[in-house]
Amino acid sequence: MNLALFDFDGTITNQDAFTKFLFYATPKSRTLAGFIIASPVIGLYKLGLLPARYTRPILAKVAFWHRSVEQVDALASKFVSEYLPTVLRPEAIAALNWHKQQGDRIYLISASLNPYLDIWGQQQGIEVICSRLAIKKGRYTGSYVDGDCSLDNKVRLLKKRLVSQQITLNQFDKIYAYGDTYEDIPMLELADEKMFNWQKVTNTEQIQQRLAK
Repeated sequence: MNLALFDFDGTITNQDAFTKFLFYATPKSRTLAGFIIASPVIGLYKLGLLPARYTRPILAKVAFWHRSVEQVDALASKFVSEYLPTVLRPEAIAALNWHKQQGDRIYLISASLNPYLDIWGQQQGIEVICSRLAIKKGRYTGSYVDGDCSLDNKVRLLKKRLVSQQITLNQFDKIYAYGDTYEDIPMLELADEKMFNWQKVTNTEQIQQRLAK
C-alpha cells in the first residue's frame, strides 16, 4: 500500500481558501473591528516580517472567538458547496482520483481550517489533518487545538495520526507528497515521489532553488 500526502491551499486549490473563508464566514461588523485590531499583524505579514504560521492563528482568533459552532459550520458547508468547486485544480482532482483507484491511503495535510476541510475531506473520502479550532460549550474559542499545521508540525501531526491508527511510515511501499510552498518542505522530505507546484522534483534542494528565483 502507498501513502499520498496533499497540501490544500495552492496545491489542490488555485486560491488561498484560508483567507477567503475568514471573510466568507465572518460578519461584516466583526470583519471591520477585526481589521482594526489585527492591522499591525497584517502589516508585519505583508512586509515579510511575520511568517504566515504566526499570522494565521491570530487572524483565526479574531474571526472565530466565541462564535457558535453550529453557525460557523453551516457557513462552512455553504463555502464547500459554493466556493471550493470554483477553485479546485483539475490536475489535483485527477491525482486524488488516481490514488483512490490505486487503493492508496490519502491524507490531506493543511494549515487551512477544519470547519470546511472536514466537510470537503469527508466528501472526497480522504483523511484530514489540519489546523483545528478548539471548542468550548458549543462555541469556537478561536484558538488552535494542536498548533498551526505547517512545516514540521505537518509531519508531527501526521505521525501522531498514524500512531493512533497503529500504522508507521515504514509500512508503506511508496510515499507521494504534493505541495506548493516552503511550509510543505518537511512533508515533501518524507516522500519518494515529490510534486512541487505540480512539477516533479527529486530533492528539496530543487525546491529551495525554485523558491529563490
